[in-house]
Amino acid sequence: MSQVHLSLTKCGYNEQAESDGYGPVKGTLSSYRIGMIWLAANLVVTTLLTGTLFVPGVAWHVALSLIIIGTVIGASVLVLVGNMGTRTGLSTMGLTKGAFGLRGAYATSMANVIILMGWSWVQAILAGVTVNFLSAQLFGFSNPVLFSVLCQLLVVGLAIFGHAGIARVEPWLAFVILAIIAYVFFIAFSNFSLAQFEALPINASLGWNEVGVLDVVIATAISWTVLSAEFNRLAKTEKAGVLGSGIGYVISTVLSMSLGATLMGYLTLQGNAVNGFDPIEIVNAFGIPLAMAIFLSVIATNTMVVYGMVSSVINLTPNRKWSFMKVALVIGAISVAGSSWLAMLDKFTEFLTLIGALFVPVFAIMIADYYWLKKASYHQDILLGKGGRYWYQKGVNLLAVLTWLGGFLFSLWLVNIPNNMFGVTLPTFIFSFVVYIASMKSKARLVGERGAH
Repeated sequence: MSQVHLSLTKCGYNEQAESDGYGPVKGTLSSYRIGMIWLAANLVVTTLLTGTLFVPGVAWHVALSLIIIGTVIGASVLVLVGNMGTRTGLSTMGLTKGAFGLRGAYATSMANVIILMGWSWVQAILAGVTVNFLSAQLFGFSNPVLFSVLCQLLVVGLAIFGHAGIARVEPWLAFVILAIIAYVFFIAFSNFSLAQFEALPINASLGWNEVGVLDVVIATAISWTVLSAEFNRLAKTEKAGVLGSGIGYVISTVLSMSLGATLMGYLTLQGNAVNGFDPIEIVNAFGIPLAMAIFLSVIATNTMVVYGMVSSVINLTPNRKWSFMKVALVIGAISVAGSSWLAMLDKFTEFLTLIGALFVPVFAIMIADYYWLKKASYHQDILLGKGGRYWYQKGVNLLAVLTWLGGFLFSLWLVNIPNNMFGVTLPTFIFSFVVYIASMKSKARLVGERGAH
């Protein structure tokens, strides 16, 4: 168990199993419950539609293989950061204080809120567009902005109940979504054989290759890692957190992306020339059941996203008494207003690129700092608002911030290399990991030499 748990009472903080305020949360959930939370969270329309981007840019069976490989690689980062949450009881952005400093973590937390806000808008819009399509078909009424806003209002209402409410609702949503996914797979393979899917001709003009597909799949896991500690800190044990999040995330991502790739293959075999990342085409093909899966998936996922934004803000500092309810209402109001910006859908791939560029270095630094440099233990000083061993220089660890900036620029440079054979995500992670450890050890060596003199 981490030093944070062992020393809580000395800092004046108490572990509360149902606390959504500042500081650690004592987990009570089994691996099954954690797994169901992650399963429901990533059985989501954005992950499904990401899978539609790959086919027929690459062969259907190749896309499925890359989805599995990339998901497992990305899940390793998600699980490592999530395990930090289980061990300490702290949120993902609360944990960044260990490497970035008590004030340096403000920057990562604000970046996290911005990214999660973007996710909430994209997903609410996708749900709204889907519901609007059904409304137009069945009742002749069309107002996509209205339906997007209504979907997000429902999400905010669920998020207000905090992590306890999420733990109760998510498993039921997962069961319903899984049943619908099974139905859609059954329809697809009842009409076309496995050999027909494998024989789909590749359309090179779409601009996809194996490296690009793998990169996007890994980046999807990175985008979810911003919430990994938030929900894995609810686990009763490290084993429950690791198994639950690892299995839940891998199964949900592979199912969702594979379904997206299969749906695109199905429509292509039918002779339909459709664009990837368009929910209307696939809903038109599979009707109300798939529309229900898209709607429920957004409700399940966006509830977690809004909760994650609230947690990031609350865990900035103990010196401000921000209640969960007040912050949730403010964040919720902004997320509802933004869900009316339908043009956000046209910027999704750029949005994924931004997430990778911003947070791959952050998670590389966090993992290097906690597991390598701090020997998997953070001191109770991480709960302070000022002073202590994580104060660094006026609250900021400049080496972490500079490594973050360097990793961000390195990522953008890789994106613009023609015919990049190594991708972006993994090289950026390795670069940031190595640079941070090397710079921190060099600093420690210099400090030691000065002390010796």
